[in-house]
Parts: sequence; C-alpha cells; structure tokens
Amino acid sequence: MTDPRPETPAPRPAPSPPDGVRHSLPEDVLGILTGTFVVSLGLYLLGSVGAVTGGTAGLALLLGYAVDVPFGVLFVVVNLPFFVLAIWKKGWDFTIRTGLSIVIVSALSALHPAMFGATHVDAVYGVLAGNVLAGIGLLILFRHRSSVGGFGILALVLQDTVGWRAGYVQMVLDACVVLAAFAVVPPSTVLLSACGAVLLNLVLALNHRPGRYTGH
Repeated sequence: MTDPRPETPAPRPAPSPPDGVRHSLPEDVLGILTGTFVVSLGLYLLGSVGAVTGGTAGLALLLGYAVDVPFGVLFVVVNLPFFVLAIWKKGWDFTIRTGLSIVIVSALSALHPAMFGATHVDAVYGVLAGNVLAGIGLLILFRHRSSVGGFGILALVLQDTVGWRAGYVQMVLDACVVLAAFAVVPPSTVLLSACGAVLLNLVLALNHRPGRYTGH
C-alpha cells in the first residue's frame, strides 16, 4: 500500500559564509598609520605617569626607567628576537608590516612629548586611558596583518596554531612584565599598571577572535 503522505523535502545545506574582503593598499597604509598613532599615544600616557604595561612595549618602558636610553631605541632592540618567529610562522608580509609599525611607533614616541609639552596627567586616568588606546591600536594593526612585535607575534602564532585566544595568551606574558616592574617602580604604581594590563588584554580578547573578523 502506498503511503499517501507527501515526502518531506531534504533540508538545504546552510549557505557558506562569504569570503573576507581583502583590504586595498591605501586601506592598509591608513590602517597601519592609525593603529601605530593610537598605540603610541597610549604608551605616551603610560610613560607620563611612570606606569608600565605588558608586551615588549611595556618591557621597553620598564627598561627606560632603569637606563638612560630613549624608549624608541629600546622598543626596537627588544623586538629584534621576535622577528625570527614572525618570519617563520607568519611570513614576510606580516613581518615587514610589523617592522614598519615598530619603527613608526618608535618615531611617534618622540613626537608626543614635543606636542604636549609639560602636562600633568592623573595616574589612574593615564593608566586606564593609555591601556585602552593601546588595545584599540593593536586591534587596528591586527586587522591589517600587522602588530607591534614581541608578545603580540607569539600570541597570534599560538592563536593560529593551537586556538588559544591572543588576548589571554598575551595577558599571561604581560603579567610577567608587570611583576618585574616591582624592581624599579613603586608598588602602588605596579598594582595600578597590573589593572591596566588586564584591561588592555580584555579589549583584545573580547574583540579579536578567530572567524569574527573576515577582512584580510
């Protein structure tokens, strides 16, 4: 006997997500210039209140409190060992963009003091605003296939290879830098810096996830 009920049509497969739209060269140039400016402004605020943050930028700030060497020079030097990792795991395109970003941030680190002059910044505001700006700037750079080197490169490599979120990886590494600050920075400033470093990495962890952003 034939079943009078109509056959249920097979479900259609879900449509594939659209491919990411690649950034044009002018978009990449403007994005990297914007990201490096925002990062450097955040670092200026941190340095103006004697605070530190994570990453090689925080390490360069920390060394700058201990030795009489400009931040821009230290920032380039501490990033050099990470370039081998960047070339190996991320390729020449990412490495060249990151190298340019580091040079631009180093150059802008000398511009901000000249533009602002003698300015008093409240410590809490300087730490919080500085870390938020640094986090936003890093997000912009990540989305244009760049970074400011160091721990950011390692965090991105681990996110791509084992799926660990870049923000959480960098948070652990940053904690090591902030703890090292006890050697040269007052304890109250270190604790405030720790709160700022957590804020920076939360900005990254909540906004930079694999598959969430499809641009290239």
